[in-house]
Amino acid sequence: MASSGGNSISDSPGSSPQHQNTGSEQDLHAQQLMDQRKRRRMESNRESARRSRMRKQKHLDDLVAQITELKNDNNQIQTSIGFTTQHYMNIEAENSVLMAQMMELSQRLESLNQILDHITAPPHAMGQMKQKRLNSAMTVISPALSICLTLTTDNNPSWPPQTSSNTK
Repeated sequence: MASSGGNSISDSPGSSPQHQNTGSEQDLHAQQLMDQRKRRRMESNRESARRSRMRKQKHLDDLVAQITELKNDNNQIQTSIGFTTQHYMNIEAENSVLMAQMMELSQRLESLNQILDHITAPPHAMGQMKQKRLNSAMTVISPALSICLTLTTDNNPSWPPQTSSNTK
C-alpha cells in the first residue's frame, strides 16, 4: 500500500509489525469464523441426520404396526370365510335333503290323488272287481290317506270338493 508521499506504509518503523499483525489477526479471525461456521454446519447436519433417522425409524415402526394389524384382519376374514363356507355347505346339504323329501311327497300326493279320483268316481263306472281291489288297497293305505287328508284340509279348508256322493 502506498502513502500519499509515495512511500509504503512498511517504511515507517512502528507500523509494519502492527499492520502485519492486524492482517494476520484478520486472517486468524476469518479462519476462526470459517471454522465456527463449519462446526455449526456440521452440528446442524448431524442434528438433521439424527432427525431423519428418527423419522425413518418411526415410519418403519408404523409400517410394522400396520403389517401386524393387516395380518390380524386377514386372519379374522379367513376365519369368517371358513365359518361362512361351512354354514353354506350345511344349508346346501339340508336343501338337498328337503328337495328329495319334496319329490317323494309329491309322488305320494300324486298317487293319493289318483286313489281319491277312483274313490269319488261313481260305482257304476267301475267294475265290481276293480271295486274290490280298490277296497282292499284302501285298507292298506288308509292311515297314510288320513294323514294326507288331514294335512290337505288343514292347509285348504275347502277340501275335499263336494260331490253328489259326499252330500248323502
